[in-house]
Amino acid sequence: MNLSGLSLRDLEYVVAVADHGSFVKAAEQCRVAQPSLSVQVSKLEARLKTVIFERSTRRLLVTPEGLKLLDQMRRVLVEARALLTLASHSDRPFGGTLRLSAIATLGPYLFPLVLPDLRNHYPGLTLILGEGRTADLLSALLGGELDAILISMPAGETAVAEVPVFREPFFLACPPGHAACAPDGPGWRGLAPHERLLLEEGHCLRTQALAACSDVDVTNRHATSLETLKYMVGAGEGCTLLPALAAAETSSLVCAALPSEIYSRTIGLAWRGTDPRDDEFHALADRLRVTFAVAGSAVQPV
Repeated sequence: MNLSGLSLRDLEYVVAVADHGSFVKAAEQCRVAQPSLSVQVSKLEARLKTVIFERSTRRLLVTPEGLKLLDQMRRVLVEARALLTLASHSDRPFGGTLRLSAIATLGPYLFPLVLPDLRNHYPGLTLILGEGRTADLLSALLGGELDAILISMPAGETAVAEVPVFREPFFLACPPGHAACAPDGPGWRGLAPHERLLLEEGHCLRTQALAACSDVDVTNRHATSLETLKYMVGAGEGCTLLPALAAAETSSLVCAALPSEIYSRTIGLAWRGTDPRDDEFHALADRLRVTFAVAGSAVQPV
C-alpha cells in the first residue's frame, strides 16, 4: 500500500467526526458541506480497508479498529502542524502567535499579572489565552491545538516537556470569625469533615486538597469554580483551600497562611517534547519567573 490517495484534510475530517460524534458538527468545524465530508470519510475507510465509524440513525461510534487508526491520525496531524511551524518560523518569537492556556484555578488570576510584561517583552506577538482543566489542556496540547500550558506539576505525560515557574502556597479561607483561621486554630486538618469545601471532580486543586486531608463529608456540595467556592465560604457553608493568587482577591473572607512545605503546588510551563521551539519555551518560563519576582506577588521562586 502506497501513500497515493491519502490526504491530511481527510484525516482532519475523521478526527473531527470522532471528537464531535457527529458528521454535521464535524462539517461545521471543518467548514465544509456535510455530504462532502461524509463522502471523503467513506473514501478514506475504503482506502484503508477499515470501517472507522459504526453508523446508525441514533448514534455514531468509533469501531475498535477505528480507535487504533485515530490515535495514529492524531499523531500524523500533530507532526504535520510541526512541519508547518518549522517552515513558517520567522524571526518573531513563536512564529508570531502563541496559544497559551492555564488551569482554571490559575488563569483568571495569573494572566492579568503577566500580560502587560509579556506584551512589552514580546511586541507584535499575538497571544491567544485560555483556561481549562488539566486533562483537557493536556489533550489539546498533545493534539496540537495549544502551544503551551501552565499547569500544576508534574504533568504525568512522557510526551510533554515541562519546567517549573513558581511555587504557589495555599491559604485556608474561612468565613469571618471562624475559629479555624485564628492564630491557634485547628487549620485545614482540624476542621470537621462537613466543613471542608472542595471543587468538583476533575480539578487538580481538589486532588491536592484531599491529599492534605481526605476526611471530607461525601454529602458536601461541590463548587464548579474557585469564585463559586469563595461565595460558598462567604455564605458560611464551610472553609476551603485557596491558591495564593486567588486568595489575594478576597475581601469578604479571612485567609490564614499554612505551612507551604505541605500546602502548596508547583506551577510549570509545559509544551510538546517534539516542538522545535524548545529554546523559546525555556525563555518564556524565564520571563514569567522575572515577572513574578518584580511584581513581588504571593508566589514563591523555585
